[in-house]
Amino acid sequence: MCGIVGYIGPRQATSIVLDGLRKLEYRGYDSAGIAALDQGKINICRAEGKLVNLEKILHERALIGTIGIGHTRWATHGRPSEINAHPHNSGGFVVVHNGIIENYLDLKTRLREQGHHFSSDTDTEIIAHLVEEHYKECSDFETSVRKALGDVRGAYAVAMICEQEPDKLIAAKQGSPLVVGQGQGEFFVASDIPAMLSHTREMVFLEDGELVVFTTEAMAITTLDGTPVEKTPKTITWSPVMAEKDGYRHFMLKEIHEQPRAIADTIAGRIREEHAEVFLADLGLEDDFLNDLERIYIVACGTSWHAALVGKFLLEKHARIPVEVDIASEFRYRDPLVTAKTLTLVISQSGETADTLAALRETHGKGGKVLAICNVVESSIARESDGIIYTHAGPEIGVASTKAFTTQLVALYLFTLYLGNLCGKLDLETRRTMLDALVSLPRKVEECLELNAAIEQAAQSLMHASDFLYLGRGNQYPIALEGALKLKEISYIHAEGYPAGEMKHGPIALIDEQLPVVVIAPHNETFEKVAANMEEVQARGGRVLAVTDQAATGLADRAEIVLVVPQTVDDLMPVLTSIPLQLLAYHIAVLKGTDVDQPRNLAKSVTVE
Repeated sequence: MCGIVGYIGPRQATSIVLDGLRKLEYRGYDSAGIAALDQGKINICRAEGKLVNLEKILHERALIGTIGIGHTRWATHGRPSEINAHPHNSGGFVVVHNGIIENYLDLKTRLREQGHHFSSDTDTEIIAHLVEEHYKECSDFETSVRKALGDVRGAYAVAMICEQEPDKLIAAKQGSPLVVGQGQGEFFVASDIPAMLSHTREMVFLEDGELVVFTTEAMAITTLDGTPVEKTPKTITWSPVMAEKDGYRHFMLKEIHEQPRAIADTIAGRIREEHAEVFLADLGLEDDFLNDLERIYIVACGTSWHAALVGKFLLEKHARIPVEVDIASEFRYRDPLVTAKTLTLVISQSGETADTLAALRETHGKGGKVLAICNVVESSIARESDGIIYTHAGPEIGVASTKAFTTQLVALYLFTLYLGNLCGKLDLETRRTMLDALVSLPRKVEECLELNAAIEQAAQSLMHASDFLYLGRGNQYPIALEGALKLKEISYIHAEGYPAGEMKHGPIALIDEQLPVVVIAPHNETFEKVAANMEEVQARGGRVLAVTDQAATGLADRAEIVLVVPQTVDDLMPVLTSIPLQLLAYHIAVLKGTDVDQPRNLAKSVTVE
């Protein structure tokens, strides 16, 4: 996830673009850059690291011009560095880009054959070279951009300027957000509203497949094939704080609703559907090593540990390799049996979790290899690991993890597909079924979010309870743990997660008329057994809230509240069942008046032991 900003008008562009990038730094902060066009010449300034590094350079080196574009980067292709920072330039055509060009390697090969030379490792640079190549044929900037975007496959929001036609700024989108701001004799374009809100409240929201050409006098919106599109600006009435939260009351609620996009971003560019294969560009581990594994340790803390527990089910089922799951703070002190044929897979949202980092170093100290699943590019864990699978959740501000958790589950699913295929344990038909389910997952998460009103109503009836019990079996037991943790974290209600089959071995003693029991019961091989648990709770006066799927029947008589999520393959059901539990915790916390985004005693990243 990256942020882009563009400006054309009578004012100096650099300060306006820089201000917009500050509002978008949550979208990426491993590098940044600005290009300004002045008297037919484009000057570019870029810097690795956070935006403050770029600001320091601009303080000493002014970029003059009334047309400009800028970018703050969340690295996907190419490590964070100045050379990989945007904007990218080829022959006077300069571009900033948010998204992933899936066929960039094929395009790069073609362009090299045509004599092009590349200065970065990014997929974005391809766009500038394509426009330059098409301009040789048609000598028209707009036409060249249309043809270039017709060549690419993937997601993009782009803004471009060029020295050949210095009175224009062109932007387009496909699968990545892009908003136009309409001012008095000036125009803005950006990935998100906050970047422009201090300059204009009149916004035009572009749809996929649309392109806009700005001049100092006007803007024209068309489809990529040139069909004119009429748009009516919308007036935004948000306050600055609301704008940062996209109008949501809390960052946590915003992040819950960002999960369809975050999951789609984590999948993007990693699936080769024609061969039913997974492509993990940054994996960094040799196939021979992975093919010879005898054991996998998955090590994590908190919510990430719950994702690790789901990962054990996935990897043992589809890769047929023994998996042990450790809490990071315990792993380093138990002298784990790390050998040349074991892999330690560490999971951390921040990449700075102290205990997880210590477990990584313990593994390296024993001569083992480490693969990380992480959300923060160039974090300590990402740098020190032998291989990496980045989630693309974007910065998560709410302390209680939501979108980071579900993208970790998706990353584990991708790694399982990769390893299972590599080891010959997953046949083509099974891989196709699993990938088809993965591709449809973001849409099904959106369906889960439609339960919000029903969950808010359920929260009103359950908010006064002092204790909760969460039950699940198989890969839903970790989701029971995660649901209980969410409730504890932000509402300060005591909650426990248990395997449903263990209910009679202790937790059943807690059940009375005051105890809500949240039961996760998708229609799988243990459904009838979990349904029997519900009857046992009811028989003792407990209040049952069931989370199930569309295939399950007969729960209306066994539960006070039933929340139904869409169907998917059993391996991905933990993603869908976790969504209602996030919303339940959120709404109970709001009703109780707690600080949802910054709950007491908790920090977003635990960087000390």
